[in-house]
Amino acid sequence: MGKPTGFKEFDRKKVAWRLPVVRVNDYDEIYTEPRPEQLQEQGARCMDCGVPFCQSASGCPIDNLIPEWNDLVYNNRWKEASERLHQTNNFPEFTGRVCPAPCEGSCVLGITNPPVTIKNIENAIVDRAWSEGWLPPTPPLQRNGKKVAIVGSGPAGLAAADQLNSVGYDVTVYERANRIGGLLQYGIPNMKLDKGVLQRRIDKMTAEGVHFVTDANVGQNVDAKEMYEANDAMLLACGATKPRDLPIDGRELKGIYFAMEYLTANTQHKVHGDPLDSSFISAEGKDVIVIGGGDTGTDCIGTSLRHGCRSLVNFELLPQPPADRADDNPWPEWPRIFRVDYGHEEAEAKFGKDPREYQILSKEFLSDGNGNLTGIKTVQVKWTKTDEGWNMEEVAGSERDWPAQLILLAMGFLGPEQYLAKSLGIATDPRSNFEAKHGEFTTSIDGVFTAGDCRRGQSLVVWAINEGRGAARAIDTYLRGHSTLPAPGVTMGSQLVP
Repeated sequence: MGKPTGFKEFDRKKVAWRLPVVRVNDYDEIYTEPRPEQLQEQGARCMDCGVPFCQSASGCPIDNLIPEWNDLVYNNRWKEASERLHQTNNFPEFTGRVCPAPCEGSCVLGITNPPVTIKNIENAIVDRAWSEGWLPPTPPLQRNGKKVAIVGSGPAGLAAADQLNSVGYDVTVYERANRIGGLLQYGIPNMKLDKGVLQRRIDKMTAEGVHFVTDANVGQNVDAKEMYEANDAMLLACGATKPRDLPIDGRELKGIYFAMEYLTANTQHKVHGDPLDSSFISAEGKDVIVIGGGDTGTDCIGTSLRHGCRSLVNFELLPQPPADRADDNPWPEWPRIFRVDYGHEEAEAKFGKDPREYQILSKEFLSDGNGNLTGIKTVQVKWTKTDEGWNMEEVAGSERDWPAQLILLAMGFLGPEQYLAKSLGIATDPRSNFEAKHGEFTTSIDGVFTAGDCRRGQSLVVWAINEGRGAARAIDTYLRGHSTLPAPGVTMGSQLVP
């Protein structure tokens, strides 16, 4: 694949982000326009390795045909690259923007050198496909007369809808928010995923015959049992939306919010232009603390900077990761290393330092005596490894008070909210997820399936697509006795042609 000596001739070169001092003033995407020649060079770095770990179990969950489209880009065959890409991925414009790229973590070249820029190439392929008009609506030639209801319009629900619609089902997707997209719409800021990029895919699916219903909170203002009876099958893909709380003293104070409250309202009002109301939370002129170090925490950092916060700190409970793989983190595992994301880069450009503070344990929210937040009390912790695992202990004398008028809790999610499961009477697992096996996706009720974060727990967009595709195949098999849709992690297969 690629150029046989390309990995020796070319260094890794990522597509640059816009300058942080510029992009922090708007909500436009952070990315710059890539040069095709640069991407062809990066495609040439693909090694023709004997086993492409990038598309194996440790790499891409949807088994993308990465070496094939790397080679096609290197050879300037972009349309064929798009065809290969869409064989396994319904929405490469989403994963190409927001996926952390486990494929790059397991790239064979990454054993000794920086890996191929797979994510950049993927995104460039699909963006070119849209701009060239290679992705017109392709409705099925005929309908099979069966109806499927999908609850949730995040990546799992959308992937399942796309797959089922393609083989003739009458698919309706129900979303409790006022716009379609779930996590893609309101959980990921416009800086990482422009909502126009999301909307054009939804428009394509609509033109192909998928029905979308918003403001439909199934189990609340829409009767779940009536929906079940009116359809031949039902898929629950409503995500893991119950946030992890921080129940320490002072939690009731005004000024403490869950990250999704903050990010959702910002997208509604600052990006879509909805009228400002009490849901909007402003960081302007405030000392902001973000608790939680994942992608959502970074998104809170980037959004707070765009509001014009006065100061910004990001608490992380764990130690700072090493610059390179540790001995207990060998290739092809996901590299647990120190990374600088867009929000960290922007905070450093504005305030002169990385916003992250490591090994910090929150102890108490501080009050002005009138119910308003003024700060937080913390203590430093020390981690030591024992035979039983890692042990955390507080460091004596390390207590500290931090000023804050806005604290955002970005500590992950505990599972799906339970009212939908209760309204249908389906079983849940010990972690409160809707109980079903991967590959089968069947719940305790005949004809009701589940996929995505509400089944497996909080995970990646690319895993949600895997689950949605797998659930679509399971539903198709249930209703027809067989399926021509690909199984999760199994490609349709192809060979390059001259």
